[in-house]
Parts: sequence; C-alpha cells; structure tokens
Amino acid sequence: MRGTRGDTVPVNSSPGRRHIAIVVPPNTRLLDVSGPMDAFLEANRQSGGAADYELCLVATSVNKTVRAGGTSLLADASIFEEDQSIDTLLVTGTPDYAVASESVELHAWLRRRAKLTRRCGSIGTGAFFLGAAGLLDGMSATTHWQHTAELAACCPTARILADHIYVEDGKLFTSAGVTAGIDLALKLIEADHGRELARKVARSLIVSCQGAGERLQFSAHLTARNLNEDRIQAVQHWIRDHLSLDLSLKALAARSSMGVRHFSRVFQQETGSTPGDFVEAARVDAARELLAGSDILLKDIAGRCGFANSDVMSRAFLRRGGKKPRFYRQSRHI
Repeated sequence: MRGTRGDTVPVNSSPGRRHIAIVVPPNTRLLDVSGPMDAFLEANRQSGGAADYELCLVATSVNKTVRAGGTSLLADASIFEEDQSIDTLLVTGTPDYAVASESVELHAWLRRRAKLTRRCGSIGTGAFFLGAAGLLDGMSATTHWQHTAELAACCPTARILADHIYVEDGKLFTSAGVTAGIDLALKLIEADHGRELARKVARSLIVSCQGAGERLQFSAHLTARNLNEDRIQAVQHWIRDHLSLDLSLKALAARSSMGVRHFSRVFQQETGSTPGDFVEAARVDAARELLAGSDILLKDIAGRCGFANSDVMSRAFLRRGGKKPRFYRQSRHI
C-alpha cells in the first residue's frame, strides 16, 4: 500500500497540490493510516479533482516497509531522505508509542518540518511523537481516551482534552485515533474546501460529518463495555439511566456494595477515569444530546441531567468541551 491519488504518487509535490505527508511509525495502526487516506482521496473524487490532495507515506526508518496490523505498508519516503514540500503533516498511532521518547532523529525531523508546514497533527497515539518532539508544549491536544492521562504526564505544559474526538489549536490538529482519524480528515477537508464537500465525503464513506467536531470520546466509552469488573459496569449503566439522582461517590460505592476507597480505586483502574469525572461526562453527554435534538429549556435540561442549575451545567460544558451549552443548541441549525 502506497500513498496515492489513484496510482503511485511521486515523492515531490506538484505545484498547486496539497501535499499531505502521513508519518507511519513502526507497527502503526492500519485504520489510523487508511481512514484519513480514504477520506482525502474521496475528496479528490467528489470534487472532480479540484481538491487535488496528494498523499505520501513517510517511514521513520531507512527501511520503508512498515508493519501495520496484519499487513505491511510500503512507504513512499523516509525521514532520512531529501525533504519534500509538505502542506499537512500527520503522525499516525501505534501500540508501541512508548518508543516515542527514543526517536531522536524523528524528533528533529518533526520540529524542522512542522515549522515549514501549513498545519501538522496526529492520529491517536501519534500525539506522543509530537509531544516528545516538543510540539505539544503549551498547546491543547488529545489522543485516544485510554492514553490521555499518560500523555498529560508526558507533556505537563500541554492541555490534554480527554473527551474530544479531535482538537484544533492554531495549526495543530490532534485526534483520538482509529475511526477518529476520519473525523480529523473531514475537518481538514472542510477547512480547505467547505462543509459541502466534507458532507459529500462523509456520505460516501457512510460516516457522520460533525459540525465543528463536537462529538466527544466519552460518547463511545460510556457504553461500559469490556470491563473485567461486572459491578463497575453495572454502576456505569445505572449512572447513565439515573442522571438526576444522587451520584456522589458515597452513593455509587454503596450501590456497588464496596467501600468508598475500594470502589474509587477499582472504578479508576477499570475505566481510566474517576467516578466523579465519569458522572460529569455522562451528564454533559446527555445534556448535549438534548440541546441538539430538542427545544427543551436550558434550565430544564440541567435538571433532567442532574446539574444543580444551568450555570453549573455551563461550567461543566466549558471544562469538558470549551464551549457553552448554547453553542450546541445553535449548531443544530448550521
């Protein structure tokens, strides 16, 4: 598999084309690569070639063959070859993201190339490579929700937004990874060519085209699947169905028949978040859906979702998404 506009793409970008370089670390996630690539290529097709994206896979080693899941990718170039013109630089994720801190040559290449690109970003755990290169310092970013706490520890000056599918901060774009790479590509296509083309691409790929990227990661992981502890899973489901009730740590621990300290420890170990964080995420998620899908007054939505009042709800929205509830009410008309 090669970066392609249909056939094999030459390494050097042609004038007028938007050259997108996708850096593929060893053992990369295949969908982190193929999802965005298909979106950009579909934009070329849906626009009749007007989008004119040119894709190039860049290996992080001299050997251009990169393992990706159960297959191999043949990259078009490597970071050790002569630099080419790059419009957009993206780094894909890998389960082996722990090696990010060891990739000295890649760090230097990313720092140099990021200065010369119009925008740069990452898909999933590719954010760890940007972080190790210092490109997340002082910036807002995200990664897969299972790894956000670790990324925050690695990048103490960055603002890591755990719930977001993707985050835009200036010329930096980061996403949650896996299928979220498609969301990120749609965002970039929309920025380049407008929302209508992004919608056409989304319809063709049979995915949702979200306005302003406001779909949050917790919508996925609140489904409470694949937990080892059945009591935690049961409590998660109960939380989602009883948002207006007392969901204090003490109440939840009692419901799970655990002591408060033991419940808190097991919950965080199983879910990657504290009980309080999970409750707030569930309430914001439910409120956001009501805002986007109904004309119920803000104060009534706040009550239904367990917030003391609309001001408390607004502060929770700002903590978790950076936008007030009214944004979601207005976005349904966009």
